Amino acid sequence: MSLSTWKRLGLIAVLALVLVIAACGADDEGEEDTGGDADGEDTEETTDTDEASEEGGDTADIGGGEEVELVYVEWDSEIASTHVVATAMENAGFDVTVTPLDNAVMWQSVANGEADGMVAAWLPATHGDLFDEYEDQLVDLGENLEGAKIGLVVPEYMDVDSIEDLGEHGDDLNETITGIEPGAGVVQAAESAVEDYGLDGWDVQTSSSGAMATELGEAYDNEEPIVVTGWTPHWKFAEYDLKYLDDPEESFGGEEIIGTMVREGLEDDAPNAYQFLDQFNWTTEDMEEVMLEIQEGADAEEAAANWVENNEDKVSEWSDGIE
Repeated sequence: MSLSTWKRLGLIAVLALVLVIAACGADDEGEEDTGGDADGEDTEETTDTDEASEEGGDTADIGGGEEVELVYVEWDSEIASTHVVATAMENAGFDVTVTPLDNAVMWQSVANGEADGMVAAWLPATHGDLFDEYEDQLVDLGENLEGAKIGLVVPEYMDVDSIEDLGEHGDDLNETITGIEPGAGVVQAAESAVEDYGLDGWDVQTSSSGAMATELGEAYDNEEPIVVTGWTPHWKFAEYDLKYLDDPEESFGGEEIIGTMVREGLEDDAPNAYQFLDQFNWTTEDMEEVMLEIQEGADAEEAAANWVENNEDKVSEWSDGIE
């Protein structure tokens, strides 16, 4: 082999060595900058997971995809509570559907197993008849809110403090009590009050909870007399200066609770969902906060999500012990 050939081979070897060194240097620099393509992607996924874990805590996947259908009557209070518990369950990995129904149909659907549960049972008075009818066909998980109340409500500026004095204001009120949906417990109690207090000629005008609130707001803004069927919790007590009329005949009963009812068999079919609903509990102030945000223009999902995000400690109690 000639000398020139050896020189060419030597030059080629040197160039090859330089290229290898350069390539290694580029790889090292890339790894320092990004950790490599694969490592970089893994880092981003881990970070996203960590963030989700920090936001959702240990509840992030306890639902395991268990499917749950919650039903509710379209009262402001039940819109708030159902969307809050549904949002919290979805954040925990449950697959939740919420369905609005008429009051009696809500109870029937849980009792016959068409729906899984509800957090909207007003007891002992408001839904007392429905509870008596379906008690043996569903599972009572107890109260999720205490301190509820129903009765007749008037603006504070009205000079009347008791239902027994309402007859003296018949002309001003057109002998009308503004109610909500026909068949609602508070409407039935108002109809009983008309009889109990001898309010002959008086009418309980039924409509919807939204229509009642609209009429109340219009009357209040004009300082006109009005009496409505009312209940607590409700955003109207935060929005307006209102008072319950005394009820010495106890037509509306005493203090109420709101309870959770689920279908028979849910504990076996979806044990984690059952336990979550069993542990759901909050206060009238919590509920009114969500209700007021909805009344001020937020949709139910947005208001529920905001409350859940701002009350992580309380929400975490609902999943305590679920694995």
